[in-house]
Amino acid sequence: MGEEVSNKQVILKHHVVGCVKECDMELKNTTIRLSVPEDSNALLLKNLYLSCDPYMRPRMSNLVDSYVESFTPSSPITGLGVAKVLESCDSNFQKGDLVWGMTGWEEYSIVTATQNSLFKIHDKNVPLSYYTGILGMPGLTAYAGFYEVCSPKKGETVFVSAASGAVGQLVGQFAKMLGCYVVGSAGSKEKVDLLKSKFSFDEAFNYREEQDLDTTLKRYFPDGIDIYFENVGGKMLDAVLLNMKVHGRISVCGMISQYNLEQTEGVHNLFCLITKRISMEGFIVTEYFHLYPKYLEMIIPQIKAGKIVYVEDVAEGLESAPSALVGLFSGRNVGKQVVVVSRE
Repeated sequence: MGEEVSNKQVILKHHVVGCVKECDMELKNTTIRLSVPEDSNALLLKNLYLSCDPYMRPRMSNLVDSYVESFTPSSPITGLGVAKVLESCDSNFQKGDLVWGMTGWEEYSIVTATQNSLFKIHDKNVPLSYYTGILGMPGLTAYAGFYEVCSPKKGETVFVSAASGAVGQLVGQFAKMLGCYVVGSAGSKEKVDLLKSKFSFDEAFNYREEQDLDTTLKRYFPDGIDIYFENVGGKMLDAVLLNMKVHGRISVCGMISQYNLEQTEGVHNLFCLITKRISMEGFIVTEYFHLYPKYLEMIIPQIKAGKIVYVEDVAEGLESAPSALVGLFSGRNVGKQVVVVSRE
């Protein structure tokens, strides 16, 4: 039957309205038997690293007509993570395999691979935590959102909001590799310095210090913006619309400024979509999972050669997960927010 062991979990206490707080979650001590039923096609995972991602905030609400399901109150939060297979009834996975995909915010999880889009980790000569970020969903998001949605060309002007985050830091580097002029926005001097010194952005600014975003963008893009990689929404999107070039492209990845609001902000400059013939397209990364092998072929050699760099903000222990997740929405993290559950 398998040994019964303790299994700490992060539970969502209730659906959240407004700003998410640590007290909306709780750490619960439960037990789990380390086995899976033979006829279940399931896997028993030992979770190693968990990913904190902005899309998780809407899932904490009572969603209607969304591309993701709401979390279930009184149940463990789920999210992307890296795990070791302890037992497997799925012929595609063996005991000892390392995987990344959807798992529970807990020490051990029982999952079904078909439901959880699990990917086997083959290259272990890079940090395992990278599979929560640059080698996982955020990395593929940056790749698909920039190359597939934006169709970039050498020499174009690119603006990235939330540019020091898990996705933004990669989009900026991809654009620089292509020979684009790249500007990023972030929420602190530390992050602005990081964008210019480590990620090779041409320019960066602290949006919190800017009184008029329209004027700011005109300063950095006097001739306009060809590509905007949208992670923020609200006032930033409104200002960007005024500064797009004719036939500019906007890739809508997220709108983190809106996730904690009970009433989202309106966008007033949408007429620019007509006058400037702007293409503005939202996308969901799961629709691009078929590109994942191609993406790995491109990105792993770049990482190993030091041509792409990646910054993580690491929180130790499952008990730190609620604070780490909440911190995303005030910009407390610097780089990709990762939670270490276990290193073995």
